[in-house]
Amino acid sequence: MATQNQKFLVYIGTLGDGARDAIFVYLFDTSTGAMEHLSTTTGLKHPSFQTISPGGRHLYSVGQIDDASGRPDGAVHAFSIDPATGELAKLNHQSSRGVGPCRVSVDLTGRYVLVANYGSGSVAMLPIQDDGSLGEAVDFVQHQGSGVNPARQEGPHAHSIVLDPANRYAFAPDLGLDKILIYQLDLDRGRLVPNDQPWGRTVPGAGPRHFDFHPTRKYAYVINELDSTFTAYRYDESSGALRELQSISTLPEEFAGTNYCADVHVHPSGRFIYGSNRGHDSIVVCGIDQATGELTYIDCESTQGSTPRNFALDPTGAFLLAANQDSDTVVTFRIAQETGRLEPTGFVAEVPAPVCLKLIPAP
Repeated sequence: MATQNQKFLVYIGTLGDGARDAIFVYLFDTSTGAMEHLSTTTGLKHPSFQTISPGGRHLYSVGQIDDASGRPDGAVHAFSIDPATGELAKLNHQSSRGVGPCRVSVDLTGRYVLVANYGSGSVAMLPIQDDGSLGEAVDFVQHQGSGVNPARQEGPHAHSIVLDPANRYAFAPDLGLDKILIYQLDLDRGRLVPNDQPWGRTVPGAGPRHFDFHPTRKYAYVINELDSTFTAYRYDESSGALRELQSISTLPEEFAGTNYCADVHVHPSGRFIYGSNRGHDSIVVCGIDQATGELTYIDCESTQGSTPRNFALDPTGAFLLAANQDSDTVVTFRIAQETGRLEPTGFVAEVPAPVCLKLIPAP
C-alpha cells in the first residue's frame, strides 16, 4: 500500500488533433488521489506512448516526423528528466523504422529501446547512448501475414512490444496476425532473434493488443482489441514459451454495444487483472487464480469519461488512473485491496486527449 502523503510524477502522453499534442507532467498525491499540473512539453506530433529508463533519468516517447519528401514517418524521442522538478528536456530523436509507432519499452539494463510500429507492422531496436540519447536502429523485423478480419487484419499491425521480467525475451502482440511474436533479446549484438517457439496464438479475429506478466512469472495475459477478451497463458520463463489456458470476456453479459479493448495491467499483488473497454467506457476487474492463472470476472467500473484508451496502476497498487482520450480527463480510483474493485476518489484532471500514463516516485 502507498504510504501517507506519498507522491508520484505522472507523465501523460497524448494523441489529439496535432495542435494539442504534448507530454504533460503531473504530481499525484496518494493521500487524496489528486493530481496537480507541473509542466508541459510541446512541439511534438502524436507523442502517445512513453517509457522511462531504469533509474528514472530518461523518458522515451513515440511520435511522428516528416521525412525528406514530407511524408509522415515514425520516430522515437529521447528526453532527460530533471531530478528536482521532473521536467523534460529534449535530447534527440531517431526513426522508428516504420509508420504509426505505438508502444515503447526499455530493457532492464538501460541499453536499448524497443518500439512497435502499428501502421506498418514491424518492430525495431534502438541503442541508448551514454547521455541517454538514441542511436539509429540496430535491428528491425517486418512482420508478415494477415488475419480473418478484412477491415482490421489486412496485414500485420504490431501493437506493443514488452520485455519479460528476466529481460531475456521480447513479446510483440500483433493485432493483424492474431499472434504474440516472441523474440530472444540479444543484448550483446543488439538483435531480436526469433524464439524457438516463435509466437503464441489467440483465437482468429481476436486482435491481440497489450500484454502483461503475473508477478510470479508463471502466467502472462494479453488483452484482445477486436473481440473484447483476455487470453491467459502459462509462461515458461526458461524457454519463453506460451501455452494458452483460457479466454474470458472483458464485458458484462448484458452489454450488446460496440467495444474495443485497449490496455491491460496485472495488480502488483498478482490477485487481480485490469483491462480497459472503449465503447463500454469502463475498466474491467478480474480475479486471478494463483494456482492455475485462470481469470474470473468481478466487475466493470465506469471510467466517468469517454474512450479509456489506457490506464495505469501506481507502483504500490493502491490507485488506478484512467485516461479518457475523447473526454479529455484523467480520473483517479482507489483499489480495494481485498476485492480489487475500484472506488472513484472524486478527483478529475483535465488533460487534452490523454493516452499513456507513466508513474515514478516524485523527488
